[in-house]
Amino acid sequence: MGLMWGSLYAFGVFFKSLLAEFGWSRAATSAAFSMASILIGLGSIVTGRLTDRIGPKKVATACGVVLGLAFLLLSTVNSLWQLYVYYALVGVGVSGAFVPMASTIARWFVKRRGMMTGVTVAGLGVGTLVMPPLATWLISLFDWRHTYIIIGVTSLVLIMAAARLLKRDPKEMGLVPYGEDASDNAGYSLANGFTLQEAMATRQFWMLSWIYVFYCLGLGAVLAHIVLYGIDVGASPNQAAVILSFVGALSTTGRIVLGITGDRIGYKRTIAFGFALMSASLFWLLLAKDLWAFYLFAVAFGFSYGGLAALFSPFIAEQFGLKSHGIILGVFMIASQIGEAIGPVVTGYVFDVRGSYFVAFLIWAVLATVGLVMVLIFRTPRKPV
Repeated sequence: MGLMWGSLYAFGVFFKSLLAEFGWSRAATSAAFSMASILIGLGSIVTGRLTDRIGPKKVATACGVVLGLAFLLLSTVNSLWQLYVYYALVGVGVSGAFVPMASTIARWFVKRRGMMTGVTVAGLGVGTLVMPPLATWLISLFDWRHTYIIIGVTSLVLIMAAARLLKRDPKEMGLVPYGEDASDNAGYSLANGFTLQEAMATRQFWMLSWIYVFYCLGLGAVLAHIVLYGIDVGASPNQAAVILSFVGALSTTGRIVLGITGDRIGYKRTIAFGFALMSASLFWLLLAKDLWAFYLFAVAFGFSYGGLAALFSPFIAEQFGLKSHGIILGVFMIASQIGEAIGPVVTGYVFDVRGSYFVAFLIWAVLATVGLVMVLIFRTPRKPV
């Protein structure tokens, strides 16, 4: 999780190097990140279905190979179309991270499912914490092309090695899920959960899809543009990279803390809190002019976005069961990645037109508030007969 998502979210560091070398617009360059986001969503349907059927080991191995090769190809970029194609391959590789891992955790845990999902996806936050400053340091030592090569080789070797340890569910080892006998309310069993078709027939499925979109619009914009935003208001490149690292660090804390909180007080109430904090942090960003204000934003935004990332998988298991959890989560990933794809491009376009990020981040703050309202009115779908 850390290697796949961390390498993707280092895009904000490479952004400045790409602009300097090729002179592309911010909107055109950030579209590469959007391309990756779209392919993560589309790929997650496939990896989710394959995880349901053959387990996460082969899925993660294949995606690790694709991701490593994509970064090796990125070291050869000389035109915009190549940047788009290679980042699309990055998206295919990263699609083997969240859905297969989160769905596997849902099968291994009944009790403490939220906490353990939070611990697992904390790897995403650790990756976001480590990779941007590491990539900045490597670029300063070598250049951006050699840095892509180093990331590619590292990802290829370590992801394939880690994937060998994965098991689809406890039954492969003669075990039962942790806490299976301790809770009757943690989720439907494999036998009586929703199929994808049954889930899509409910109003709640589409509500949750829009909630995912509103969650990821601002997320994609922040991850792709916060480094440049910080530099524009006077931060050094290293200071701006630290802002992004703060987002990653606090997202790690948020995943674990809100995952535990969701187990204790309910996933819906905890998701509502996460949306409220995300909305407030985006409104705060509109006022941020000093470095300390950006750090405060990074703390609040990172905590909220990380916590929400940990809560969606157990919430989906609670609402729709485990029968087709992988593919259902994969479909929701399309919604989230559509949002994460639109956010960077629209934000870059607004900056190119207006010379300011204010209007773009105002839009994302308002839509995060809309997402909060939708969470508050969400009701559990009726179980299939």
